[in-house]
Amino acid sequence: MTSAKTAAPTISVDGVGRNFTVSGQTLVAIEKIDLDIQQNEFVSIVGTSGCGKSTLLNMIGGLDEPTSGEIRIEGKPVDGPGRDRGFVFQTYSLFEWMTVEKNIRFALEKSSFARAEKDELVAHFIQAVGLSGFEKAYPKQLSGGMKQRVAIARALVYKPSILLMDEPFGALDAQTRGMMQELLLKIWEDHKVTVVFITHDVDEAIFLADRVIVLASRPGRIKKDMRIELDRPRSYEVLTDPKFAAYKREVLTDIREETLKALSAGQG
Repeated sequence: MTSAKTAAPTISVDGVGRNFTVSGQTLVAIEKIDLDIQQNEFVSIVGTSGCGKSTLLNMIGGLDEPTSGEIRIEGKPVDGPGRDRGFVFQTYSLFEWMTVEKNIRFALEKSSFARAEKDELVAHFIQAVGLSGFEKAYPKQLSGGMKQRVAIARALVYKPSILLMDEPFGALDAQTRGMMQELLLKIWEDHKVTVVFITHDVDEAIFLADRVIVLASRPGRIKKDMRIELDRPRSYEVLTDPKFAAYKREVLTDIREETLKALSAGQG
């Protein structure tokens, strides 16, 4: 039997770079990133502002293209968005004129699922994100955390194998953010998707992930790839674990080093 360590990666980033042209000048946003992510793995990516975290995520999602190198999903080159990948952004991007139920169902419009199966999927994910009873509510009637639950349900309802999340809880208050983190872990454990999660919050990154990737300041490169050896399932008690504190100290030291480099280079 093939072990998890030798299995072909679900996501493979091979020598990827991304340049932009700004005012006639070439800006190197990302440079020579190599990264493999295995099936069902939860990977958090952190780093200084402008280090290319969202750029990398967008390229994995097919919303942007590398200038050099290649990204593959299940061995196939990424040539655009696909239904194997679900996206959740910091902004909720819900249709204000649609109910919770219809916002989630919208993701299934072009699917081949039968109507009864669509009904079942929508009902399942409404329950999974804790919105039972709010099926007929409109976004203006929901809190920020509830809106983000709708966005997560919509990203998962068509059964993608990969969930890409760009600061999904960044606009939430601390209490709601903590509840959403625990909800996300439950959904991940129940549905076994591969997650790539962008955040500026080091506690959040460590609490959620199997691995934390620290990107260097621009041009973005992998400064550290740290495996998080904390037992699962996790509760917030793990934040008091000495191992958690050691991980946090190491990541914060790396980010501080990169922040100082960026400031000295005039990037901050």
